[in-house]
Amino acid sequence: MTQRETMNYDVIIVGGGPAGLSAAIRLKQLSLLHNLSLSVCLLEKGSEIGAHILSGAVLEPRALNELIPDWAAKDAPLTTSVTHDQFAFLTHKKMVKLPTPQPMHNKGNYIISLSHFCRWLGQQAESLGVEIYPGFAAADILYNQDGQVIGVLSGDLGRHKDGTMGPNFQPGVELYAKQILFAEGCRGSLTQSLIKRFNLSDRKEPQTYGIGLKELWEIDPTHHKPGHVLHTIGWPLDYGTYGGSFLYHFDKNLISLGFVIGLDYTNPYLDPFGELQRFKTHPAIKSLLQGGKRLSYGARALNEGGFQSIPHLTFPGGALIGCGAGFLNVPKIKGTHTAMKSGMVAAEAIIDHMQYSSLHEGMELKKYPAMLRKSWVWKELKKVRNIRPAFHLGLWGGLIYSALDTYLFRGYAPWTFKHHHDHETLIPANQAVPIQYDKPDNVITFDRMSSVFLSNTNHEENQPCHLVLKDPTVAIDVNWHIYKSPEQRYCPAGVYEIIKDAGSLEPQLIINSQNCVHCKTCDIKDPKQNITWTTPQGGDGPNYSLM
Repeated sequence: MTQRETMNYDVIIVGGGPAGLSAAIRLKQLSLLHNLSLSVCLLEKGSEIGAHILSGAVLEPRALNELIPDWAAKDAPLTTSVTHDQFAFLTHKKMVKLPTPQPMHNKGNYIISLSHFCRWLGQQAESLGVEIYPGFAAADILYNQDGQVIGVLSGDLGRHKDGTMGPNFQPGVELYAKQILFAEGCRGSLTQSLIKRFNLSDRKEPQTYGIGLKELWEIDPTHHKPGHVLHTIGWPLDYGTYGGSFLYHFDKNLISLGFVIGLDYTNPYLDPFGELQRFKTHPAIKSLLQGGKRLSYGARALNEGGFQSIPHLTFPGGALIGCGAGFLNVPKIKGTHTAMKSGMVAAEAIIDHMQYSSLHEGMELKKYPAMLRKSWVWKELKKVRNIRPAFHLGLWGGLIYSALDTYLFRGYAPWTFKHHHDHETLIPANQAVPIQYDKPDNVITFDRMSSVFLSNTNHEENQPCHLVLKDPTVAIDVNWHIYKSPEQRYCPAGVYEIIKDAGSLEPQLIINSQNCVHCKTCDIKDPKQNITWTTPQGGDGPNYSLM
């Protein structure tokens, strides 16, 4: 057996997104302020900080103002202030302007590239002494004999497809810490195992999700309006499916364009990628894109459960922060500021503990949830908790309730709506209406493979498949025969493919794992929860630059 290297720290942070980086920065800021010795390590599975980061994104700078008040002097990449908000309802041919809901007002906010912003946060963290290790995928959790979390194991490198060691095999590293903050983002694989092991979702509503697909375009300068923000509802979705679009104009004639669809949709023929392409054919959108060039593409699942789905946040040895814990504000369509603040509060709880006691193996950071409940994050999410589940009433019912909740109840309604699991909502294919999607024109609309190419996704092909079927027979016996293999459609990267051989009675599922953009949708939406997303080799996956 190859000997594994070991490393020891006071705090390990798993994930280099806004929450993890904010926690790292706050830990070092406060340890320096209080003259405390504190070693902090941050692990990022992407090839570099920002490589796996994708969002709209409009940033509310509230948490950033608290974390780094002089961010402008430090050249934070916040260069495009929002100048105009527009909210519209689409029909097949027309755009009807609507009043912008109060939670979607963006005065004082900035249109950014979240991947670029995270790179900047990473630089700030390193300047304070945080050790950042990109390309280190935390593949497993290390426990002591009492079942407490004491570390993480990074993934092995150089294994063959069958799991045997290749000629360039490198064993994963055992990293130990007295406190581990998990900041993996939406549907983190280790986070999911922690939630199950420690029953962190007991007496909580199920987490619900959406899938967000995004394209970055460079458009004709005559069409560009820096600071303009557009959100739409309606077409191309039916009124029973939750979702809508975003279109943000930021600098250098660039726009972020995308579509979000709730993963509680019912029709197994629905194709989120196809809906994004169809959205771009609307006259108001197509005219904007004509003469432009698509530069990048990506997709990522996002938490939509809100306040009532936030799990218990601590366990012996660690805590959950950021989108992995579900801090997205759905009506605002923002989660960066809340994710950052959660990481900051966790860091403050650690330093507060160190004021009167030392950190020790397996300790539970109970001050963190107590402090978070007193913060603006808790108040903000509690006030909007009923808006997303209200859309179970359909588009019009959801809009009417949202208006009542916002302007009449002002977030203080004496009830809390419930959720259901997204994987339970599909109806059998023989009860659903097939949806036809037009062939791409390769000018405005495109196919999956050319899109995945623009995500710069790369995986070492001769490694174990990171998309694991618990029971391979379910893929055909259930998914194909009952639902006509919805994984072919909900996957935005063409990972799942049904092949029918002439000499075989049954089709076969092929998993093209090298195409995976790490969106986690399959782990969420599979009807029998038969697909488990695990971490591939560190550094594999998409390589986003301005997403």
